[in-house]
Amino acid sequence: MQDASDRPYHHGDLRRALIETALAILQEERGWQFTLRELARRAGVSHAAPYKHFADKAALLAEIALIGFEKLREALLAAQTAQPANDRDALLPAARAYLGFARRNPALYRLMFGAEAGEPAAVHLDDRARGAFAVVVEFLERGQAAGLIRKREALGQATACWALLHGLAMLELDGLLLREKVGEDAVEAALATLLEGLAA
Repeated sequence: MQDASDRPYHHGDLRRALIETALAILQEERGWQFTLRELARRAGVSHAAPYKHFADKAALLAEIALIGFEKLREALLAAQTAQPANDRDALLPAARAYLGFARRNPALYRLMFGAEAGEPAAVHLDDRARGAFAVVVEFLERGQAAGLIRKREALGQATACWALLHGLAMLELDGLLLREKVGEDAVEAALATLLEGLAA
């Protein structure tokens, strides 16, 4: 039997313990097929404990997905260059950060864009999910102001960036960017095409 001192749960931290345990399961098992009962067992709490903070498993997964968007936003912000010399210097690090996030967190990334976390619109219209997208919009607006990005509606440009990066991420996670089909450097070639389309 697990010793109480080894358990991740400490008094007053139940919600955080459940979330951290769920994130660990996602990282280890690369899926979210666990039950709330299993989550409670892994967190070292009673089977009823998760329901004190989450109505059901979908509610928990929705929270995990939103944490994923917060982490993605942090990755995008960390990749920004303070004073880019050109559009490539400005955009490539952010694009690579997006794809790197998906590679490092495959199950979390799939959850963020899947239906398992409840109604997708409810997740994607939450301020935390919109925050990640807003980083891209603001990034493009600054690029336009600096004369690095073509002047067009930034929301449309951000949607194009998102569509390309999400498509690349999913193809890569599914093992479908086959060298025999798309060549050796398909990701870099696709990113170069995106930059060419955005460049002023």
